Amino acid sequence: MALIVQKYGGTSVGSPERIMAVAERVQRWHAQGHDIVVVVSAMSGETNRLIGLAKAITPDPDPRELDQMVSTGEQVTIALLAMALQQRGLGAKSLTGAQVAIRTDSAFTKARIESIDDTLMRAELAKRNVIIVAGFQGVDSEGNITTLGRGGSDTTGVALAAALKADECQIYTDVDGVYTTDPRVVPQARRMDKITFEEMLEMASLGSKVLQIRSVEFAGKYQVPLRVLSSFGEGEGTLITTESEVTMEQPVISGIAFNRDEAKLTVRGVPDLPGIAFRILGPIGDANIEVDMIVQNVAADNTTDFTFTVARGEMKKALGVLETVAKDIGAREVVTDDKICKVSMVGVGMRSHAGVASKMFGVLAKENINIQMISTSEIKISVVVEEKYLELAVRALHTAFGLDAPAKA
Repeated sequence: MALIVQKYGGTSVGSPERIMAVAERVQRWHAQGHDIVVVVSAMSGETNRLIGLAKAITPDPDPRELDQMVSTGEQVTIALLAMALQQRGLGAKSLTGAQVAIRTDSAFTKARIESIDDTLMRAELAKRNVIIVAGFQGVDSEGNITTLGRGGSDTTGVALAAALKADECQIYTDVDGVYTTDPRVVPQARRMDKITFEEMLEMASLGSKVLQIRSVEFAGKYQVPLRVLSSFGEGEGTLITTESEVTMEQPVISGIAFNRDEAKLTVRGVPDLPGIAFRILGPIGDANIEVDMIVQNVAADNTTDFTFTVARGEMKKALGVLETVAKDIGAREVVTDDKICKVSMVGVGMRSHAGVASKMFGVLAKENINIQMISTSEIKISVVVEEKYLELAVRALHTAFGLDAPAKA
């Protein structure tokens, strides 16, 4: 039989009734002879409630103390699920990140896993006990509780699967798999049976919210088969695996991701001199502002317009930095636009198929959607367009590249 790590998110354990439903599902897997390790998040809304309590005391909570507090949400859930399994006659033991010995660095609120000691877990599994581990947390070298950042329970699940060399890591959530795009935007979106780690990583980084990026990175690095399933129903879900495991019939485009959280800043009339890009983006980096897409256009008068995008919430901060930079380098002005979005097509099939970009641009042109910026990689094409055209662009591209589900008879 297999060793399986299952992770259940906040909505999956959001009430005593939901926890009992999870216990029933775990019992079915255990009854088939599988060894089961379960990772759970805090009950839905609990982490936000705890953060709200902290901010009612101080607008800038100490990161160590914040981790000490928010980690208690998962501690409640693991104990409740252990009780539910014990009531069903199963041996079950709940463990915090510290008890498992999930060692992390000391970057409170955004710690990274350094090592996992699997000794205790293997001893309990040898007794046929179900292990329930608190997601999202670990412990640093000084014994401080740390947390892995929002969505960190996914990373915990994958990391445990890697440490235990599990046969599969199953991520249970409120959707039944990974779709070609958001079904709320395109009702004809299809659930994919399989997708590569590389494609899923691109989808996650470009706006798909199904999995945390770090968990996909971890799974790809350690070759952990990852499956996304619904905790509210049955089904095969979506398997995230290596490219060699995906069928030869894989389409050129696997999915379309989008992100509304975009803002554009343009420095106009920039002197066209060596090192000017560094003089603009250096201070932006020093301000800890992440830059996404970049475009530079050279004009006939030896000046350039330098444009880049950032997260919408960072626009005002970036503008403050750029206004100072513009004066220092002799640029004409800085303009902003927070009414944009990014639409991206992802697929490993792009490597062996020409003309994908031109077809994408043709589809958008037919819908009278102007492209403001373009970014490409081996398996991805992203464009920036006006936000009001987001849904039209996604629907048109989804249909044009044959991703719509067949109409039901």
